[in-house]
Amino acid sequence: MPIIAHELAKKQKEISVAEFFERNKQILGFDTTTRSIITTVKEGVDNALDACEEAEILPDIHIEIKHLEGNDYQIIVEDNGPGIVKRQIPHIFARLLYGSRFHSLRQSRGQQGIGISAVVLYAQLSTGHPTLVTSKIGKNLPAHQYELAIDTKKNLPEIISDQMQHWDKESGTQISLIIKGKYVKHKKQSVYEYLKSTAIVNPHAQITFIEPDGEKIIFERVSTDIPPSPMEIKPHIYGTELGTFIKMARDTKARKLTSFLRKDFSSISLDKAREIVKKSDLNFMDKPQQISREDAKRILEESQKIKLMAPPLNCLSPIGEILIKRGLKKETQEISPEFITTVQRTPQVYQGNPFLVETGIVYGGKLPQDDQVSILRFANRVPLLYQQGDCVITRAMEKTDWRRYGLQQKGGRGIPYGPTLFLIHVASTNVPFTSESKEAIASYDEIEKEIRLSLQQCARTMFRHLRKKERKSKAKDKFLLISKILPQIANKAAETLGKPPVAIDEIITQIMDILWIEDEVTYEKKEESWITKSKITLTNYMTKKQQFTLYAIKPHEAIVHQVTPQPTVVTDTYLKWHIKNLSSNAKQEICFELTGIDKGDFDDNDLYIQGINPLHVIGAEKWEGD
Repeated sequence: MPIIAHELAKKQKEISVAEFFERNKQILGFDTTTRSIITTVKEGVDNALDACEEAEILPDIHIEIKHLEGNDYQIIVEDNGPGIVKRQIPHIFARLLYGSRFHSLRQSRGQQGIGISAVVLYAQLSTGHPTLVTSKIGKNLPAHQYELAIDTKKNLPEIISDQMQHWDKESGTQISLIIKGKYVKHKKQSVYEYLKSTAIVNPHAQITFIEPDGEKIIFERVSTDIPPSPMEIKPHIYGTELGTFIKMARDTKARKLTSFLRKDFSSISLDKAREIVKKSDLNFMDKPQQISREDAKRILEESQKIKLMAPPLNCLSPIGEILIKRGLKKETQEISPEFITTVQRTPQVYQGNPFLVETGIVYGGKLPQDDQVSILRFANRVPLLYQQGDCVITRAMEKTDWRRYGLQQKGGRGIPYGPTLFLIHVASTNVPFTSESKEAIASYDEIEKEIRLSLQQCARTMFRHLRKKERKSKAKDKFLLISKILPQIANKAAETLGKPPVAIDEIITQIMDILWIEDEVTYEKKEESWITKSKITLTNYMTKKQQFTLYAIKPHEAIVHQVTPQPTVVTDTYLKWHIKNLSSNAKQEICFELTGIDKGDFDDNDLYIQGINPLHVIGAEKWEGD
């Protein structure tokens, strides 16, 4: 009788990654026919945007979906990027886990080398059609066109045809596939919504979309500034796992432990490297390849106790507060929002990978009052349309008490209700997606904490706006009531007593007892740029002279001009005035101009005050310090 283990051993054999995904296409985002079309467009657009940005070209992307017959759809994605050299075309489009970004520690949309080749595989599985790829790398060069399929047993490209052709385009790439799908028009999870969201976080891109019924939609670019290309960096030691650290120590070319820490990790100077080694009870001259597991563990533990610089920002490509605001304004203009605010956090680290969080909030307008808030999730400038409940962004929102910021929330947990739209963008050198379909971000404590802090920072600005609006409304109602009724009472009393009317300004002031701050922002076009003009009016409705300090927040990018009166301090983030002896019932105007930003980038003064009880101030909040 044969030994069972021997029989079982005969059945063991290697499978290729292509064969694995051939049987598990749902992992890649092809689990429904509706989602299959969105995933196909998404992977094509992601590749196009990455290619254009790496070549510092303003993206012009064309997407067309044609209904053929039954559930068959042809999807064409074309860009104006640098193109792809001939020998690489089959491998990029018809070989899974092939790419240039997996080993590179910098932000990019594609990380695994699966996306576009997975689309080619799905087209092959669902309809049996090969994929047509056309690419051109220069103005006076021919275009190369391939018909491609994937040999799933070997995970290698099958070249069905290869030819040169004329293409009236300077450079670019076009991919054309036929897949099984189901097209839905303008719903929450649709190609239109994906492209609309993409336009918000890629304001430098022009996207043209032709739907199956022939309707043409153009998402115009609102910025001609190409995002700076992220630089490749070394990992940060904060959060680096023990096994990863030991592997890096074994593989390093450094001969000394201090050299290893300084050269193989970012943000560690020679002095900091020596401090870490000394506190770990090791020698500067020790060879990193020979350290024990306990030595490595001590080094990691001691490095966490030492204050190191944050990872460099140049490995990331954040959108920026102003560009997020522009994108949100453009794509939400049909709902006429009352208020938009944005926040960008400083970079942090999880498992040695730098990341940062950006947040935007749109409030009011035609957004529904009693529905759950809308959430737009993004990772490395890519919309996340599915698996919202499994995403760390959603969990961070659910754990925040939104009632303190003016939104409704049962029990202080869960998704809040109110006329609000949230945008959350996580940018990282390695976004920890929960699956290969890249629709949800895993729940790392460091990432969740930053998302929560970013949401709270943005929400505080929203709440200040709502509170300022409410207090101004109440004070204005009170003032109008007093200013109308008291003169009538004074006139009636004077008429009854047969005496002349008395001045009641001082009485009104005693009743109001406030410092009223009004602000106005206007715009003036000068040649090809805009001048933003701000006027702040201070009115003292108090019985005594007042002196205090006023702060006006400004965008980092804005340049300050023609300030009257001259401010005491001007920094990258605020202007500061010392107001001396503002008499009772007196007014003072403060005016300044901003350049370097577009119309609408700065549309509401964020004002703070110091040296006076904030309960007596309408239009500014208490200054909490620099």
